Parts: sequence; C-alpha cells; structure tokens
Amino acid sequence: MAKNKLPFAKGAFTHRLPMFSGVNYQFWKICTKFFIDSIDQGIWDAIMNGPCTPKHVIDNKQVNKPWNQWTWEERKCAQCDCSTKNIITSFIEHGRVL
Repeated sequence: MAKNKLPFAKGAFTHRLPMFSGVNYQFWKICTKFFIDSIDQGIWDAIMNGPCTPKHVIDNKQVNKPWNQWTWEERKCAQCDCSTKNIITSFIEHGRVL
C-alpha cells in the first residue's frame, strides 16, 4: 500500500487542528490558516501582530486601560488573544508546529 504523502492526517479540519506530518509545510500552513480563519479572523491577526492591550492616555503617558473601561471591540480583540493562546497550546500539546 502506498504511503500517505499528504502533509496532514486524513479527514476534514472543521473541528480539529490539521496535524503536520513533516512534508509539504507550505500546504499545511495554508490549511492551518484557513482552519484558524474559520474560527475568527481576529485570531490570525493576533498570531501575526501580537496581543491586544487596550491603553489610554493619562498625564501624557499611555497606560493600560482597566478591564471595566474596555470597549466591546477591545474585549473582542482580547478574546481573540485568549483563543490564540488556546490554539497554540493545542498545537504544542499534540506535537504540532505552527
């Protein structure tokens, strides 16, 4: 029987992270991006640009804004950060590489 040359295990990725098999990294990376985008495009933004830390200006200095003063958009951004951490942890737990 022919060995599976796909860069991921068989099956759809609608509920599971695509597992990297060690070949065809570029294709696996695209599949991973699609998987993450299907959850929320803000998660990929958090992966590429780092965490969202809402700030405001006090005495001409930018300081972190208290959580109870965050806008809805800032809270959504922070939620994407949490989802990003969860996905990255899942990749690491299962021996997968981003």
